[in-house]
Amino acid sequence: MLSLVICFLPALVQAKQIAIVIDDIGNHQRDLETLNLPGKISYSILPHTPFSQIFAKLASQSDKELLLHVPMQAIDNSKALGPGALTSDMDKEQLQHTLYNALAALPQVKGVNNHMGSALTQKSQPMKWTMEVLKQRDLYFLDSRTTSLSQAQNVANLYGVENVGRHVFLDNITSEQQLQFRFDELKHKAQRYNFAIAIAHPYPETIEFLSRKLPELEQQGFELVPLSQLVERKYIQLAKAESKGVSAR
Repeated sequence: MLSLVICFLPALVQAKQIAIVIDDIGNHQRDLETLNLPGKISYSILPHTPFSQIFAKLASQSDKELLLHVPMQAIDNSKALGPGALTSDMDKEQLQHTLYNALAALPQVKGVNNHMGSALTQKSQPMKWTMEVLKQRDLYFLDSRTTSLSQAQNVANLYGVENVGRHVFLDNITSEQQLQFRFDELKHKAQRYNFAIAIAHPYPETIEFLSRKLPELEQQGFELVPLSQLVERKYIQLAKAESKGVSAR
């Protein structure tokens, strides 16, 4: 009888869930190669870029989850934002029109995250205008957290937009040692919180590294999932907690 219990114990252990989002998709033909990565990777596409449309088409055919990677004003104004950017000098009509156009070009997306945005995400008013659009389109928001002062998730909560935040940047440095260090950090956070979210980029070093490491996750007790699955999980847990709070009162 004891041996039967022991045999069934592993089945009771729930895998820790990880979502990995590959940002900055669309400028280069080589970005298409990232679709060969194994598992439920999510991809965030820059609007109005040369390969955005073909990438979105191929990704949808492969059942890959897509986000819109919206360029937002950075503190360092020397950085080129690219087409479809949201900036602090826009009024409500300009900002929302720009965002509507970007979303219309990529109707496959389930969510939005910010490209750069260390300046704009600190400003409540542009974030309010952004979240109005996302609420209308029933899209979630991933805060890339390019600044610790971001107001994006606070405003998303105010507008009832489902949202999550990035835990780890995998490839700020693309050496094997640093990629492994950040990948281990991601797994540690998943073990601690039962889930974790990473952002990476279509660098050749990153793609080669992930091609080797992703197949090992399942054996290590992790489950690679689309980002929307973690968004859904968050709000199911919040609803359960709220329900318990009401019943306790």
